[in-house]
Amino acid sequence: MRVAALLLWLGLAAGEQVRELEVSEGAPAGTRVGFIGDGLSSPPFLIVPVPGSAVESDLTIESNTGEIQTKVKLDRENRSSYSLVAIPRSGENIRVVVRVLDENDNAPTFPSPIMEIEFPENTPRDVKRTLNPARDLDLDVFNTQRYTIVSGNVNNAFRLSSHRERDGVLYLDLQINGFLDRETTPEYSLVIEALDGGNPPLKGSMTVNITIQDVNDNQPIFNQSRYFATVPENATVGTSVLQVFATDTDAGENGQIEYSINRRQSDRDAMFRIDPKSGLIAVNRPLDFETKEVHELVVTARDHGMQALETTAFVSIRVTDVNDNQPTIDVIFLSDDATPKISETAQKGEFVARISVNDPDSKTEYSNVNVTLEGGEGHFGLATQDNIIYLVIVSMPIDRELKPNYTLSVIATDTGTPPLHASRTFHLRVTDVNDNPPEFSESVYHANVLEVADPGTSVVQITAVDRDEGVNSILSYSLMESNSGRPAWFQIDSMSGLITTKAHIDCEIDPEPKVIVVATDQGSPPLSSSATVLVTIHDVNDNEPIFDQSFYNATIPENEAKGHCILKVSL
Repeated sequence: MRVAALLLWLGLAAGEQVRELEVSEGAPAGTRVGFIGDGLSSPPFLIVPVPGSAVESDLTIESNTGEIQTKVKLDRENRSSYSLVAIPRSGENIRVVVRVLDENDNAPTFPSPIMEIEFPENTPRDVKRTLNPARDLDLDVFNTQRYTIVSGNVNNAFRLSSHRERDGVLYLDLQINGFLDRETTPEYSLVIEALDGGNPPLKGSMTVNITIQDVNDNQPIFNQSRYFATVPENATVGTSVLQVFATDTDAGENGQIEYSINRRQSDRDAMFRIDPKSGLIAVNRPLDFETKEVHELVVTARDHGMQALETTAFVSIRVTDVNDNQPTIDVIFLSDDATPKISETAQKGEFVARISVNDPDSKTEYSNVNVTLEGGEGHFGLATQDNIIYLVIVSMPIDRELKPNYTLSVIATDTGTPPLHASRTFHLRVTDVNDNPPEFSESVYHANVLEVADPGTSVVQITAVDRDEGVNSILSYSLMESNSGRPAWFQIDSMSGLITTKAHIDCEIDPEPKVIVVATDQGSPPLSSSATVLVTIHDVNDNEPIFDQSFYNATIPENEAKGHCILKVSL
């Protein structure tokens, strides 16, 4: 019968009725969709579902009344319509189409949560780059309607544009809105939202990570436009004169700098050379003050970009006249091992080093040489009685913990014209003495432990530091318990300062024992300091009640009134 009806439906006459019904996709199961008949056809009906229309699984049809109800919650994105043919007892056949109306139950979705793109920093304004569009399974106004940048758009550098094509997808483009500068902002992380037309709209988001590619748009810049230096005329070939320095804010090859001397504009005799990587200028040929006193160099800094950029700086090198010999300085350190060191306990006037100066140009030895001392921040000075032998002495108290090293320079200047200078720089080390006791991080520590804690239970970690160095700063810890009338409850690891229980503890004996921790360094003599540890022992129910007597006796007259107390016991 069903096959015959289906064949009849496939060959329907032109007079067939069409019944169109609608139902929202979010309607719950059991929702009435409508009735097959319109009054012209009489039930009962023979229902013939169109093949593949899923009528039987999703809709309930009462053949006697023609009422159609939903059997399940419908989903338009899964099926947008249902078709069936109803053959009435009398009247024309009715072709029924149930259309599922769209609801805004799908948010726009990007194909991937993150997208990586690149822009050269010289990209012109309005240049666009196509981004992955968001797709929304809903229809019409419930589909994707607009895009917006919600964060990461530093200085409003980008904007969005969109257009909808025949497939209904709202395609997305990212456009340059201003000028990009890698040196200012090398990368952006834009969070882009897609919104549909619902009320409220549903949203989907995507992060677009933008890398700004470098172009060679910055020339090298010297830290000075003009440099000045002096060099003695007897400087040997290879002697360093000065170092120029330039920076380029571009990246990679575009920011790599190479230095050179412009030989067409300066130093055609190549009296100086420059290291192309470091910018260090050195003597290249023997100099002669009488021939030329000042050399003017034009130094070029050039980057390695495809279209290389460069800049120049001027270097003025003055050649100084020299005597035949410069003073020589001899330093003898007066420490026990003849090394440059002094104890921090050194008193004012104590000797540090012996200085002797010789100038072969002087007929009277030492008489034409002026000796000065630089550095030391006023803690050291020079003393002499005959201008022949100089002594470096302690001028002010020193403290290794405040400053462990000093750089001192002895400078000898002869009376030539111009005067010739010689210097000797040495680094003086201040040796440590044990003058600082250990310092605890706290003066009083608080700890908690249960009275049922087993021996070896950790209580608290104690730390102290010693500003001295070497063995003077190596600490060991010990305990000095204040309660001497009972066995010690606690112990401490001498190296780590970890306090643990040594024996079983009892809250009933002492609920808050106090422990004194002593930190001692290994100096000679050793210094120590102490801190207090207040331990709170938390009680547990570990004691049963005990009567004050094990046996009680009482007597009572036989005529004693009711309620009279005859015996009192106590715990």
